Formats: sequence, structure tokens, C-alpha cells
Amino acid sequence: MKKFTSILLLLISCFSLAQEKWTTQSGSVSFEASVPLFEEVRAINNSVKCVLNSEDKTIVCVLKIKDFHFKRELMETHFNEIYMESDTYPKAIFKGTFTNLDLTKIPSEGITLPINGNIKIHGVTQSISLKGKFKKIDNTIQITADFELDTDDFKIKIPSIILPKISKKVKTHIDLILE
Repeated sequence: MKKFTSILLLLISCFSLAQEKWTTQSGSVSFEASVPLFEEVRAINNSVKCVLNSEDKTIVCVLKIKDFHFKRELMETHFNEIYMESDTYPKAIFKGTFTNLDLTKIPSEGITLPINGNIKIHGVTQSISLKGKFKKIDNTIQITADFELDTDDFKIKIPSIILPKISKKVKTHIDLILE
């Protein structure tokens, strides 16, 4: 029994020190597609699921399009029904890789690294390269990134009457706290 307990404690301590997968169910993605002199077009999704595998240096994030929330309910309805067709394309998925990340050596101010991968939105997959800031806070890893997406790249049609009021260049921000 003593031997079993000792082995069990050893295994538990090894797993806690060499954690390979870091996850969250409540990551955040926000975007803005506002243009000057018109109503703000901004939304946030606080239900992003993400897994970072520190062993094979991969990251996968999945979000439901309908989990984006706007200030105005009508804007949210139009976003889901007209632009994103979220009943047909319910999710957005990002799969990426990063290099040169040693989680035991992240400085307190963080480190910025390239993340390369593919993002699938509205049924269209595009390759993407972005810079992610990795920061270790206690027993968590925070990843933040800012990048721009183009609605044309994902075949998201904006009606011509609305086109002057919405930017096709969508400023996107992610904030993930992985445990």
C-alpha cells in the first residue's frame, strides 16, 4: 500500500509539472467593423473554447457564431441571419502552430511569437499569420492577439445599401486565459 501511494504521488507530481494541454471554455474574441460617422459595429463572444498543446506546439480555438453579442439586438439578428448565416455556418475554427515557446521560460512581461494556421469562417478556410503575446500568470497562460480579417476573404456578403456603414476590414482581438 505504501508503495502504491508513493507511485501515485510521484505520477501526480510529474503530470502537474509537465502539463501538456492548457484549455479554456471562456476565452474572448471581439471584433469591430465600424466606420466613421456611422453606428458602432462591435461584438464580443466570451464562450470561446481553446486548447493549447505545449508538446506539439499547436493551438485550436472554436467558437459559436451565435455567441457574439452586440449592443443592439437587431444588429445581432442581422449579423446572424444576413451576414454570417449562422444556422448554415454555426462555428468558426482556428487551428495553428507556434514555435520557440518554452512555457517554463516565459518572462513576466510576456513574449510575442508568430502563430501560423488556418481559420475557417462562413464555410471558407484561409491561412493566417498573426502575432500572439504569451504571458504566464500564476498557473495560467494568457494569449492575446490583434489582427484584421477581410469579409471578402470569407465570402461574407454585405448588402450594397449597408456597405458604406460597415467596414470590410474587421479588427479582431482575442484574449484567452488557459489553465
